[in-house]
Amino acid sequence: MSLHIGKSITVDDYLKQFIREGVSDIHLKVHRPPLVRINGSLREMDYPPLTEEDTTEIARHLLREDQWFQFKKTNEIDTSYSIPGVTRLRLNIFRQRNTIAIAIRLLSFEIPTFESLGLPEAVKSLAHFYRGLILVTGATGSGKSSTMAAIINEINRTKECHIITIEDPIEFLHRDIKSAINQREIGLDTTSFNSAFQSSLRQDPDVILVGELRDPDTMSIALRAAETGHLVLSTLHTTDAKETIGRFIDAFPAEMNQQIRVLLAANLRGVISQRLLDSIDHSGRVLTTEVLLNTAAIQECILDPNRTSEIKELIEKGESYGMHSFDQSLMSLFREGRISEEEALNYATSQNDFLVKLRLTS
Repeated sequence: MSLHIGKSITVDDYLKQFIREGVSDIHLKVHRPPLVRINGSLREMDYPPLTEEDTTEIARHLLREDQWFQFKKTNEIDTSYSIPGVTRLRLNIFRQRNTIAIAIRLLSFEIPTFESLGLPEAVKSLAHFYRGLILVTGATGSGKSSTMAAIINEINRTKECHIITIEDPIEFLHRDIKSAINQREIGLDTTSFNSAFQSSLRQDPDVILVGELRDPDTMSIALRAAETGHLVLSTLHTTDAKETIGRFIDAFPAEMNQQIRVLLAANLRGVISQRLLDSIDHSGRVLTTEVLLNTAAIQECILDPNRTSEIKELIEKGESYGMHSFDQSLMSLFREGRISEEEALNYATSQNDFLVKLRLTS
């Protein structure tokens, strides 16, 4: 299959041209040249605009026959695709203004390490729990999947256990080291998160990774699995640890809130919240984190709705446990010369408070 953009070229070779530019995302739509995201910024490539035939041809190439049939029925599909020896791609193919558009996220064949991601040691310690709930939170594109892959890799490297992942789509391909890993993709291996999650409890797992806790049903299963002796990892689209706890509890009906507080306080192991910032020399992205570990003091704040506001202060005072807030992480990155003062202020929880702390410690 070839594209006729000035000359015949295969779809894989067409995409490889952008991959060599060090992009993280590729956007293809009719009547525009390809758009790529580099270090967080979207820019237009110096290529001819795509035609309706081009985007259709690319979509047909990237999808299996059954996926193409599904796309024609639903007008959107999430899946993945591998360019052998180069990279893996996470795809969302959809219709807009009655033409096909494609959003592509580049994935890696390499499993990320804690060191390569810049994750603190406290995150690595979470991988050594045998039961409980670990939540990785942040906006889309903040590196949540990479962090969960690093945690799974650490478990795989150090423990003999059975790991099941339920993803939409599978992003990182794990090979068995000490553990046995079964990876299930929504739409390909199972119909939904809920059915796969329920089924996983009957598959003798030690560790269950669920791509996202999307609703009270999956949250309830996660708590039940953690309570019955499994280690559960998942994500939420929340900005920080305090909001994560509030969002989790508020997802349930009001009459269940206290019951959920009790279960969450007993089974939560930690919350890792993430943001990606522009490096000081604009050469790449820098990870900043907030880490909550479920100490006795944090448990009391989860149990008591009147003390939820104390969580941020406890995180900042919990450095001896391995906890830190976003502002503390930002301060460290600024002091190390990895981000600018402007970037630190842009992402600070309170710009005024951060500026005061910055001046006091200067």
